[in-house]
Amino acid sequence: MRPEEVVALLAEQTGACAMAREAVRAGGEVVLLPDPAPHWMVFGNSAGRLRRTRHTGQLTVGLDESVAILREHGGAWLRTGWIETVDRSWWFLLYFDATGAELLACAAVRLPPRTAAGGAVRPGTETGPGAVTSAGRPRTP
Repeated sequence: MRPEEVVALLAEQTGACAMAREAVRAGGEVVLLPDPAPHWMVFGNSAGRLRRTRHTGQLTVGLDESVAILREHGGAWLRTGWIETVDRSWWFLLYFDATGAELLACAAVRLPPRTAAGGAVRPGTETGPGAVTSAGRPRTP
């Protein structure tokens, strides 16, 4: 599926769809997995991601809506994919029906900042102006 076809499917299923459309139009990478996965696995992974992001405070958009849609869908198989923004600051999860013709839901997860070497920065380890320790105290470089 071409990126413009994905944009056409991104209606208003969840609050993250408009952001995902803009990410694709700005040159974000679109990846669609070729094989469907069992509903229980996709739903379980998404529900687990929702629990983890709530626990860690990681910013999401539409993930709770997507989990609710997947819970209600109940289909045997789903196709999945993702969009990653050019600056790698957001990751959009795409959930399709088994044929890949209908987009059921879309969720956005804010990715942690990256180091100069490309690795993720663990929360609480940032340095520089405005950085704080896990206890909330200013961190000095």
